[in-house]
Amino acid sequence: MIVTALKTQIVEKFSCSIEELLSTAIKSISENSIIAISSKVISLCEGNIVEKAGINKDELIEREADFFLPKSKSKYNVYLTIKNNLLIPSSGVDESNTNGYYLKLPKDSQKTANLCWSFLRKKHSVENLGIIITDSAPSPLRWGVTGRCIACCGFKPINNKIGEKDLFGNTLTKTQVNIADALATSAVLCMGESNEQTPIAIIEDLGFVNFVSHIPTEQELEEMNINIKDDLYEQILTSVKWKTHKKP
Repeated sequence: MIVTALKTQIVEKFSCSIEELLSTAIKSISENSIIAISSKVISLCEGNIVEKAGINKDELIEREADFFLPKSKSKYNVYLTIKNNLLIPSSGVDESNTNGYYLKLPKDSQKTANLCWSFLRKKHSVENLGIIITDSAPSPLRWGVTGRCIACCGFKPINNKIGEKDLFGNTLTKTQVNIADALATSAVLCMGESNEQTPIAIIEDLGFVNFVSHIPTEQELEEMNINIKDDLYEQILTSVKWKTHKKP
């Protein structure tokens, strides 16, 4: 696998569209490649921001969260939240590499992933192409952040190994490989987290990726998500009293 991070212009709110940014940054795409795009530049292109003077950050985080635990419960004074079936801090609300405003996650990450997939396939005349929208977050019991896939298009995000044999002929009963998050982690590592100015990456040499030639269906998208009650960590996730401002 080869990951190449691409330098771009400095992106600020509404300074360009995502199509313009991709056109400027990407000169060519080979078949069987995946393009990783930081969710932050997508939000900036979309203008999905809130001026700091216009809102209390805590109110914004609670409003954006599907579920949240009050920051008073955290020794770091940080909200633990669930948004779009991801366990993340602060609902993804960020203020790094912005210029006086709070940055929210993209309005509709999947819609943007689909748009970028269609746009780049047509522009570069490629058949097999994948798109990953990335974000970063810490993992339980580990210091530091790693990449996460918050939306993808053009490939199967999960490689199901259930029913296959291991080296000694034992049948695998639970093993599924999360291709989308693994690739997002690799891309985010190369793109960086501070002032690198490389919010796009091309991932190549991907023999383990199963490309598809259609926008994912709702059923296919749900294959990546687990209901809390079915999650391996269910006993932890349901042992606290989550709060929400969302309507049922």
